[in-house]
Amino acid sequence: MCVASLRTISATLATPEFTLLSTCFTGRYLKYLGYEVNYVRNFTDVDDKIIARANELGEDPINLSRRYCEEFRHDMAYLNCLPPSVEPCVSDHMPQIIDMIKQILNNGCSYTIDGDVYFSVDKFPEYGRLSGRRLEDNRAGERVAVDSRKKNPADFALWKSAKEGEPFWESPWGPGRPGWHIECSAMSAAYLGYSFDIHGGGMDLIFPHHENEIAQSCAACHESSVSYWIHNGFVTIDSEKMSKSLGNFFTIRQVLELYHPLALRLFLMGTHYRSPINYSDLQLESSSDRVFYIFQTLHDCERILTQYDEASLKDSIPPGIATCIKNFYDECLASMLDDLHTPVALAAMSEPLKTINDLLHTRKGKKQELRIESLAALGKAIGNILTILGLLPDSYSEALQQLRDYALKRARLTEDQVVQKIEERNAARKNKDYEKSDAIRKELAAVGIALMDSPEGTTWRPAIPLAFQELQFSAS
Repeated sequence: MCVASLRTISATLATPEFTLLSTCFTGRYLKYLGYEVNYVRNFTDVDDKIIARANELGEDPINLSRRYCEEFRHDMAYLNCLPPSVEPCVSDHMPQIIDMIKQILNNGCSYTIDGDVYFSVDKFPEYGRLSGRRLEDNRAGERVAVDSRKKNPADFALWKSAKEGEPFWESPWGPGRPGWHIECSAMSAAYLGYSFDIHGGGMDLIFPHHENEIAQSCAACHESSVSYWIHNGFVTIDSEKMSKSLGNFFTIRQVLELYHPLALRLFLMGTHYRSPINYSDLQLESSSDRVFYIFQTLHDCERILTQYDEASLKDSIPPGIATCIKNFYDECLASMLDDLHTPVALAAMSEPLKTINDLLHTRKGKKQELRIESLAALGKAIGNILTILGLLPDSYSEALQQLRDYALKRARLTEDQVVQKIEERNAARKNKDYEKSDAIRKELAAVGIALMDSPEGTTWRPAIPLAFQELQFSAS
């Protein structure tokens, strides 16, 4: 969720590991636009599933939650996501939750039964305005057992009375714990107020979670409002939603065993956040290859620029380069203003990257007037957009080495083994055994190691393995 006045954006987002498509870049972009960002990311550390899992493990539910929250923070750091301004947990905000339930009761929008407190959806005529669902469309009992005590089957729990084997807190209605929905409303109100700008989460939260949040927040405070709802699409595998129940679930940490974090970040940003994103090894290989190309181009540019004193460079650049940079900025920023359309911004890098490579490696480029000034301006422009997207590494050379290490790991080879293959190939070429030379090149290409010959010798770089290249070709 985010709240903003004219000059300030505040945000709070409940974000499981793979529903971060819309949070990868929002904060940085809003700051670039000049907003002060107050980003609140709340953790649910008390709910039915956590309690059940903790009981299975014989562990305290709060301690179990805290361990996983810390793991989540590590994953977000790996992906270069900015930390939130504040990270509230349910267990630390019981007074705020209880106070909000009191407000809802006092306003006549909920009722108590045997220590439970239920929200009465009949008291909120606008229920369904976010999802577009009508009350009569909701069929009770499909996901949870119907509680016959409720006035309406769609009524939802604000407070649950204590049960054996569950943690509980004291309240005016007796010992118990909050329902799932009320916690988010209470914590957002505590840190952002009742009216704020952006509320985010996965599209599966639109109903009932966010619908219920709207109802209870408005019942507590009639002025409650959210300006924008940002719901990201699911990550799918072979067009099926990723889920533990289907057995096709894996974590960020598992992906990062084989792929660079910025390659995963680029992959996630390559699809508009509201759309489903289909995970595959081919997509990760393509993203990894693209990241390597971007960083290698900028590293080569940086290496040339270090040979020149910045003070000696002229202030002007050729009109063609100026136009290229302007078009690049215009396309990137226009796409981001269009509902954070990151795929367009990423695609817009192609032209300035190609221009840099022309200036670095072609005869015509090396002779171009104000070449060094052009390289400096182009490199800075791309770096600025990478910064906004959270894709700028601390060091291009370090990131390139890490990408090489990941490629070796996926190929199940060591650097020494690749060097040995290169030496074998050099010997075969010297002996004019071109069949063996080609076989070695193809053997390495098959596992994602591309050989590059130059007057200075043969080097290697990561590449999309041949089998994936064939899949890519057939798909196109």
